Amino acid sequence: MVNKDQVAGVAKQAKGSVKQAAGKATGNRRSEAEGNVDKATGKIQKAYDDVKDKVKKAL
Repeated sequence: MVNKDQVAGVAKQAKGSVKQAAGKATGNRRSEAEGNVDKATGKIQKAYDDVKDKVKKAL
């Protein structure tokens, strides 16, 4: 079951990918780095929510 936090994590990953690609295409290292951070944050958020759901189901 997917919850809104997991969707937000995936959305943040997508936003980060777009920002990273735009930064890379324009040679803007700051945007590229911010995109990397957004992607990582989204992955962490989704992973955390996945674990939270597994724990909830186990109880």
